[in-house]
Amino acid sequence: MTLFTGLGNPAGKYENTRHNAGFLAADEMIRRLNPSDISKPAFKGSLYRSGDLLILKPLTYMNNSGVSVCAVASFYGIDTLIVAHDDLDLSFGALRFKRGGANGGHNGLKSIDALCGTDYLRVRIGIGRPADSDVIGYVLSAWSQSERERLEAVISRAADAALALLTEPLERVRSEFTQKGVFDA
Repeated sequence: MTLFTGLGNPAGKYENTRHNAGFLAADEMIRRLNPSDISKPAFKGSLYRSGDLLILKPLTYMNNSGVSVCAVASFYGIDTLIVAHDDLDLSFGALRFKRGGANGGHNGLKSIDALCGTDYLRVRIGIGRPADSDVIGYVLSAWSQSERERLEAVISRAADAALALLTEPLERVRSEFTQKGVFDA
């Protein structure tokens, strides 16, 4: 069984922020697959099932995402974990894929790493870096107008890649779905 987790923050005020890029990818997977809602309070998240695929949106806030992810992974004996998340080190719209590796200071990944380990696949969704040093303000701010105009295509491609990871090796997904940022030349 595979668990796809989109990272984000559950409160409405965070709904359209850069830090919720992973939630947007999970929402797109849910929209496409129309899975059954199997959420339980013990999972501390919204959990959906479509065949052998579970889709999770942790409701623990970003810094404690590992609590929800590990609860679901342990209960269902997950074989493969895929985590979609925002990435400051990639320009807006860039998509990269990897297994494990450093968390880049991302608190959701830090939580998962600490509680579940680092051996999982990652769908990295580029959000770019702020012009100033206010990283927290930037990730918790709304997408710009020009980003919103391109966001649907970026999230759709991230969901395509996540679905491909269910049946294709990581290298094939990398070669087919990796993309530069949408504003890059």
